[in-house]
Amino acid sequence: MVTKYKALSVVAASFLAISLTACGAGGSTNGSTTDTNTSAAPTATAQAKKQENITITFQNIYPDPTDPKNGMLKKIVNDYQTKNPNIKIELDSLNTDQQKLKLKTQAASKEVPDITIVNPAAQMKPFVDAGLFAPLNDMVDQNGLKGTFQEGILNWYTFNNNIYALPDGNNIAVVYYNKDLFKQAGVEVPKTFEEMVAAVKTLKGKGIQPMAIGEKDSWTGSFLFMNVLLRTNGGPGFLQSVVDGKKTFADPAFTEAVSSFQDLVQAGAFQEGATSFDYNAGENLFKTGKAAMYFMGSWATGGIETSSVNGKVGVFKFPTVKGKGNPDEFMLAPGSAFAVSANSKHLKETKDFLNYFMLNFPKEAFAVKGAVGIAQKVDGDFKAAGYSDMAMEVLGLFKQVKGGDLAFDNTMNPGTAQGHLTSIQNLFVQKKEPAEVGKEHQTAYETNKK
Repeated sequence: MVTKYKALSVVAASFLAISLTACGAGGSTNGSTTDTNTSAAPTATAQAKKQENITITFQNIYPDPTDPKNGMLKKIVNDYQTKNPNIKIELDSLNTDQQKLKLKTQAASKEVPDITIVNPAAQMKPFVDAGLFAPLNDMVDQNGLKGTFQEGILNWYTFNNNIYALPDGNNIAVVYYNKDLFKQAGVEVPKTFEEMVAAVKTLKGKGIQPMAIGEKDSWTGSFLFMNVLLRTNGGPGFLQSVVDGKKTFADPAFTEAVSSFQDLVQAGAFQEGATSFDYNAGENLFKTGKAAMYFMGSWATGGIETSSVNGKVGVFKFPTVKGKGNPDEFMLAPGSAFAVSANSKHLKETKDFLNYFMLNFPKEAFAVKGAVGIAQKVDGDFKAAGYSDMAMEVLGLFKQVKGGDLAFDNTMNPGTAQGHLTSIQNLFVQKKEPAEVGKEHQTAYETNKK
């Protein structure tokens, strides 16, 4: 069984396997039910079943029309509906936090959509344990779909040898920066976290918003904080050490991370009212040239590339913190993934559509310049296809990955993760003693651990 504490070397290997090898993007199977007895006319029952109109609800996290994946999603859906006129794909497009909350409510009443979104490892395990998702082994093994995924990535969605979800991404966290705004303020790309804080102060003094974030969706601040912790801990595995009883949240690595993170906040890095900006609103500040830096997973590359700042953006690795850590160790992000409800009334048709969707995902994502950091292999020359220099920089960083950590909420149990998200979000509103923040985390962990 794959657990949430699987060795990070496997993940690092999967990121290093991002070599652009060809994948077999096969065609669709027919979603309608047909009579296989060709020696006799179909019965009335078979005819009725063949013509039955079916609606499949597809919950997703591509609500932003400026995100290339939004258009890609609609194109694949429309193509499938054209090939299968008796099937309607009903889209329920939400931002990440909205979708997580809605799914929790739906799961409690066992009314999970035909296809929904789930995150890997610890986040999806409770849904699997509750029997809410259908195993996808049969669908993945047909038509060569399994071979389209990067090596090792499906392990994060596998429990008891059953694959329960198919990921859309395999990403790393980077810092995007606006070259024009850096030049305007006279700042250089920071090589240390302390230089980043100094750059924030300089940018702010020049009337330039230093960084953008969408902290209404609380995972964004957590994602940034965890990169600080990855550095102050001197490498990956802090949370695993807590679980193993070797460390607590009172450990200096954690309190130093809180202190450094607050240095960034208190320097004025983020826009006023950051906790009222959702993910899309925060990202759009950067994409419209209103902020100089943006820390995010490499999945943001496509949206930035098709925005007004395209051609002005570079990327850099998250730097050392107080001389600690290795910039070649990244926050690793096996992506959100598509899971199928075990209680779907149209299980066969739902799997057929998801199979079609994933077979076409690499090709269509590549076409809309949204293929940087996807979980599947890509058949294409990014540079020849017109991907930007920024995108090529990001692809180059993938080849330098030497390991890293997963997000807090993909590692810890949901109760502890929620306590963490709330605690870090509060740091955007008021400064706290690092020891107090550590105590909040330790209490959440002790309360929720099994």
